Parts: sequence; C-alpha cells; structure tokens
Amino acid sequence: MLNKTLAGLAKGLQQGEFSSVELAQAYLQRIKNEDSKYNSFITVTEELALQQAAAADASRAAGNAGIMTGLPIAHKDIFCTQGVRTSAGSKMLDNFISPYDATVIRKFNAAGSVTLGKTNMDEFAMGSSNESSFYGPSRNPWNTQHVPGGSSGGSAAAIAAGLAPAATGTDTGGSIRQPAAFCNLTGLKPTYGRVSRYGMIAYASSLDQGGPMAQTAEDAAMMLNVMAGMDPLDSTSVDRAVPDYTSNLNAPLAGLKIGLPKEFFSASLNPDIAALVHAAVKEYEALGATVKEVSLPNTALSVPAYYIVAPAEASSNLSRFDGVRYGYRCKDPTDLEDMYKRTRGEGFGTEVKRRIMVGTYALSEGFYDAYYKKAQQIRRLIQQDFVRVLSEVDVIMGPTTPTPAFRLGEKTSDPVEMYMEDIFTLSLNLAGLPGMSIPCGMSNGLPVGLQVIGNYFAEEKLLNVAHKFQQATDWHTLKPAGL
Repeated sequence: MLNKTLAGLAKGLQQGEFSSVELAQAYLQRIKNEDSKYNSFITVTEELALQQAAAADASRAAGNAGIMTGLPIAHKDIFCTQGVRTSAGSKMLDNFISPYDATVIRKFNAAGSVTLGKTNMDEFAMGSSNESSFYGPSRNPWNTQHVPGGSSGGSAAAIAAGLAPAATGTDTGGSIRQPAAFCNLTGLKPTYGRVSRYGMIAYASSLDQGGPMAQTAEDAAMMLNVMAGMDPLDSTSVDRAVPDYTSNLNAPLAGLKIGLPKEFFSASLNPDIAALVHAAVKEYEALGATVKEVSLPNTALSVPAYYIVAPAEASSNLSRFDGVRYGYRCKDPTDLEDMYKRTRGEGFGTEVKRRIMVGTYALSEGFYDAYYKKAQQIRRLIQQDFVRVLSEVDVIMGPTTPTPAFRLGEKTSDPVEMYMEDIFTLSLNLAGLPGMSIPCGMSNGLPVGLQVIGNYFAEEKLLNVAHKFQQATDWHTLKPAGL
C-alpha cells in the first residue's frame, strides 16, 4: 500500500483493504526505518497520527467518511500545528510549540486526514536547496548526493522516498515547483490569496503561498479541494467560490492554446531539459493543443526584482524574532540591546542574516526609491507581460528549472548562482499567478520538470492540463532505485 497514490489509498480505505490505523502504522514504520538516509522530517508525530487514524476509522465505521478521511500526509514545518514543534527550519524556533493550528492544518484536520509529521525546510523558507536548515540538509532520494530542492525540500524528499503519499509546501519564489521538479513530483503553487496564509510563518507576505505536493495531478486536486478558500483570519485571502478541482480533470484538451516564451529557452538552459520540455509540448499537440511562441521580455529582471522585494519583506517579518516573546533567547544577556543582538546573531543562520541585511538596506532612507520602489515597478511590468500573453493563450509552458538537481554543496559558496536556480519560477510569485511543475523526463538519472502557468484562479485548468499529460505518459510513475 505504500506505493499507492493518495487517490489509490482513498480507494483502498473505501474498499476495506486496510484501515487508517494500519496505513498510518506502515508509514510511521517506514519513516523510522528509512528517513536517516534523507533527513526529510524534523518532527514525526506518531502519537498524533495514530489518534487521528483511529478517529478516522471510527468516522468511516459510522458512515461519515469523506474522500480525505484517514489519508496520511506530511506538513512543511512552516505551518503552525497546535501542540507540535513548529520550527521553520531555524534554531530561532527550535523550542517553539505552537499554541494554535494554521488554517491549512485546521482544514486538513477537519477533513479527517492524518498528520505523519513536520518536514524539513530551508530556514524560514529562504533557499533553493534545503541546505540552510538548522537541522541539516535533506537529500534527494533519486541520488542522495544531490539536493531535493528548496525550500520545501523535506516535503519533496519524503514523498519521493515513499515516506508520505503527499505533503503540503509553500512557494515564495518557486519553493513548491522547484523541489517537485528535482524529485519527480507534481507541485502546485496556487494564485496568491487562494490558500490562507494564517498560521504560515511569514517570509515575504506579498509572495508566500501554500500549496500541495503529490505524486499526481489528481492527488494535488484532492488536496487543493481541502486547502483552498476564503479565510477571514487572512486579510489577503480572496473571497471567491472554490470549484471541485477533481471534477474536470478528464476534460479534453482539444483547442488548448499553449504559449512558449522564447526567454525560457536561452543558452543557459540545460540542453537535456530543453529537449524534454519540447518533447512534452509535442505530446500536448498530439492531445489536440496548438502552440505558439510568445515573449515575456522582463523575465530576466525577475531575479533582481525578487531579491529586493522578498528580503525587504523578510527584514520586516523577521523583526518579531527578538528573544522577548517566544523562540530562542541568548544566555545571560547583560541588557536589552545585548539580548536583541546576540539572540538574533545566534538564532539566525547565514542565509537568513544575508537577506535581512539586504532587505533592511533596500528599505533604508536614501535607498528606498532606488531599490525597493524600482523593484516594485519592475514587478508591475512582469505582471503586465503575463496578462498580455495570457490574453492570447490558455497556458504558458516551459522548464521549471535551468538544470536538474545539483550536488550538495555545489552552489553554497556562491549565493547568486544559487539564486539563478529560480530564474523560471520567481516571476509567477511576483505576478501572483498559479503555476505547476509536473514530471516530463529524466536527465542522467535525475528528474526534469515541465512548468505550466495559468491565468489567475485557473488552477482547475492547470490540473486538467497536467492530468491529461499524466494519462498519456508515465514519467510521474517512475520511482528512485529500490522503491
């Protein structure tokens, strides 16, 4: 049963092939046996999982089970979970036990799902490789000498290693899509405001968005049905009706208009990835789609714009971590200023400090107009590019990442080289658009992802486009050796 998709497990539970408790026990045992290879979990919630599984079995016996009842999932350790350590991958919150549930957690609990644990991540979601975590890097199950991507690398590694059938993630600049590409998964970043950010520890508030990570588009649709919706506790949550994302998965693709941005296929793109993306587009043509070249001329500006806007917001959001109310506090401070300085100096890692410094500088007097304001103006130009192109086509396709998963330590000495890993994903967050990464092939034994971008609140169309591709291909069914 550990090789089944979320939809397959739901069917098995419905047909009585196994109970929720048996399913939870099997995954918990696998985590105990295997996760030392991958370091994908920060906290395993065994007692909670078994309690929830028993409650799910009781609900099913009473005839009250829904589609998610009894299904085990993992949660990125950025979602506050009542009574459970919620660390955001940082020493700063290593001792923080959340007193409440994030809205995403509450919704999954209400749907009857089972929480296996909290997954590893780049510290405060700042990273593209999962190497900035206080708990050490997660490892890619396809090759444990390579990164699983970041910041949701622990969620991706857990699913790829068969330690969880699905997991939540967050995406500020590609942190769902990039690890999904690196680990041969389906990952969806919804439209900004589609999924509540309440209880999701903030990195950059105008960019952060939670979403599902799973083996298939069908599984992602099941999860998004739970996650999406208006939340009065989140002022950026959008009051818009939520469709059943599973209802139109099988709609035909005849007449689908695909745009291929010429800027996504530059000389810096790995030639294997370019070839696999073009092959995937050919598959879509066979399914009835038409293709045209389009242009997103401000794509190259997304990296510098993002790395002003996001650090600026981070410098503000992370000012709350000062040793006063919760989290880490330095030992024996001499006065308040010493406590602030040493708490933040000792509690934050290198990458977080770097981004706080950049963001504070960009917001400082005399530099605001030159940096932050200019970055926001570029952000609007990027958004206008997408609006123009998406008025001509239904979806945009291209690579998720410029390379397959790179080796651990390969890019840690050069932050700019690491930042360039997000060249194809950042622009969506700046524009607030939804996007997916789906498996489309292998390069030297490592997975490659196809990115599919849609218009605002077009998640239903994206999931349909992804599902039909997965019905016609088997890339998403490939597993790492030994699984």
